[in-house]
Amino acid sequence: MTAPQAAYPGPAVPTVTTVVCTYTDRRWTELAAGVRAVAAQLRAGDELVVVVDHNDALLARVRAELHERAIPNAHAQGLSGARNTGVAAATGDLVAFLDDDALPPAGWVDSWRSRFRDDRVIAVGGAVAPDWEGGAAPRWFPPEFGWVVGCDYTGLPDDGGRIRNPIGASMALRRSALESVGGFSELVGRVGTLPVGCEETELAIRLTRVHRAGLVVRDTTAPVRHLVPRERQSPTYFLRRCFHEGRSKALLSQSVGAGDGLASERTYVSRVLPVGVLRHLAAVARGDAYGLCRAGLIVAGLVSTAVGYSSVRASVRAPRRTG
Repeated sequence: MTAPQAAYPGPAVPTVTTVVCTYTDRRWTELAAGVRAVAAQLRAGDELVVVVDHNDALLARVRAELHERAIPNAHAQGLSGARNTGVAAATGDLVAFLDDDALPPAGWVDSWRSRFRDDRVIAVGGAVAPDWEGGAAPRWFPPEFGWVVGCDYTGLPDDGGRIRNPIGASMALRRSALESVGGFSELVGRVGTLPVGCEETELAIRLTRVHRAGLVVRDTTAPVRHLVPRERQSPTYFLRRCFHEGRSKALLSQSVGAGDGLASERTYVSRVLPVGVLRHLAAVARGDAYGLCRAGLIVAGLVSTAVGYSSVRASVRAPRRTG
């Protein structure tokens, strides 16, 4: 399915392969909407690949109802394996990734083409706005922790700014660069509903180590809407996600070193979070009683993350018992 071509500035028009990974039909409505939105934007040479993670019934349904190219995950179950399957099937100059519960706006595919006109750019992270089921964020939720629900968070740079790693819900990479480092590590990342991550971070660190002049930048011109279902709108989920993020960061640090693995987090913890606590406490004085909740959850989220991180570090240091 190809949309009419529009004029594109510049001598070369890169082609884009969009990869959408999915594993459950519980997201069918969002998956179908996202796939159709991407399909309407494709130009000559572009392609769309839906990778289904070890779910034969869902694979058959995608093929039958969406009429787009759908392939099974050829690797171990999990998001990293599914993404690697999509990369292996891709022919585009650029490989864009869209979550199966994210909806891209018009112009999303072309936004990648524009950003990659700079030859130094090897990866781009798109803006990700939360689409809260129920219509609005819970008043207790601190926007500094948008990453808990896979979305943008306070402290990210402006459009064009350099970032360590993109948010996986909306990102794109040069296929040549992606293939040069062997794709995503299947030793980290999400499997099913387990709230772990860091696969994008680990990949971006390896990319910039190999391509030292390469840039990873942020693009805010075409923000996707990322569904936040009600089951992820509770303090319990919030703290659980923070704990598992800490575990993921510890495993990442073991793999790539704490210097790179925690580079962005140091600034986030030392600057963004303290300012957030003060801002939410100031809101209490203006009559917003939930400001105290938001300030408290910033502290609780940081503690939960630290506990998760320490749990992995302690297990590594613990001596093995014999006999």
